[in-house]
Amino acid sequence: MDLSNITWRKATRSSADGDNCVEVAAASGTVAMRDSKDPSGPKLLVNRTDFRRFADTIKSL
Repeated sequence: MDLSNITWRKATRSSADGDNCVEVAAASGTVAMRDSKDPSGPKLLVNRTDFRRFADTIKSL
């Protein structure tokens, strides 16, 4: 999947330095995630339902 034209977003709670931050982007029915310190590194793609479940779980901790 070509991810070169997607718009990446950082969490609103990330620091201005962007340290230890995960970025996410919508990508053709999936959610792409990457390490903000290594934008050209590996990306993880998950379907939107699984991402929503993951985000809801993290928020409840």
